[in-house]
Amino acid sequence: MAETADKESKTEEPTERRIQDSVEKGNVPVSREASTFASMVGILVIAAFFLPERSARLALALRQLLDDPGGWSLANGSDARHLVSAVGSEAAWFLLPVIATLTVAGLVASFLQNAPKLVPNRIKPQLSRISVREGTKRVFGVRGQTEFLKATSKFVAVALVVLVILRSDQLRVMSAIYTDPAALPSLILGLAMKVLAAVSVATIVIVAVDLVWSRLHWRRDLRMTKQELKDEIKQSEGDPLVKSRLRSLARDRARRRMIAAVPHATLVVVNPTHFAVALRYVREQGGAPLVVAKGQDLVALKIREVAEDHDVPVVEDKPLARSLYDAVEVDQMIPPEFYKAVAEIIYFLQSEGRSKAVAG
Repeated sequence: MAETADKESKTEEPTERRIQDSVEKGNVPVSREASTFASMVGILVIAAFFLPERSARLALALRQLLDDPGGWSLANGSDARHLVSAVGSEAAWFLLPVIATLTVAGLVASFLQNAPKLVPNRIKPQLSRISVREGTKRVFGVRGQTEFLKATSKFVAVALVVLVILRSDQLRVMSAIYTDPAALPSLILGLAMKVLAAVSVATIVIVAVDLVWSRLHWRRDLRMTKQELKDEIKQSEGDPLVKSRLRSLARDRARRRMIAAVPHATLVVVNPTHFAVALRYVREQGGAPLVVAKGQDLVALKIREVAEDHDVPVVEDKPLARSLYDAVEVDQMIPPEFYKAVAEIIYFLQSEGRSKAVAG
């Protein structure tokens, strides 16, 4: 009941991180039917291209040995090694393409399903693999029932195919009793190839269904609960509380840096208490006036207070202050549409400064 409830609580689709972790651990979707189908195709290739010629050569070698056993001397160990070497070389020559073809077929079936990856944990001994309880769950669980249905479907498909082929070749099989015994291997091989090819075609549908099912079942096993999804988001993106605190600290540092730049400003445009924008303009440095600080409400009041404490001119211009606040970020030059308005203020302040200097 607990396992069922746990599966029912996993309602969220797996994230990319969970899928990647599963692949890294070697937990990937694998269709056994695809490997079986590849093996059948490999056997069919062996029977069609390698078996007739190589079996004839192996039979000839063995017939020579059995027909004239006295022709092989076994007087000492060297003779025995020579006999074993001769028989072994013929057997290896016969088995080598068989083993190579089946190996290639298995590797192709595996590589087409998933990219090759070395995962030592997959070959690490696990007690659960020899546990009677876990084995019972695998046999009588959903996966075991599915495997039983697939095995039953394959058995029915193979049985029907064999029955149809044997019925179609019934006369040929019955007449083999009266044919030359030397022709029987060729007859049996042809019939076996025909059956194997038909079985391979008949199981293609089962293989396709199993490929889709294995991936769907794999993704279903990787589903997450809502709490697991929240925990993973926290791990990947950080705790929201910590991120909020970091953003607050970053804003505080930026605010202190702005306030420290106000004493070096040329003027401060205010509205009159809600917005404040501090501008710095030095003709010798070139370029347009630069926004060194800006703020709203309490920050605006602080900028104005610091400006007044350091004798930085404060100019009240509501439309200009609000527009500058919305359009320009700190450490950016003002855009061309503000050149005229700001230039007039700077000219006025410089003219007033020159007038005071002459009067003084």
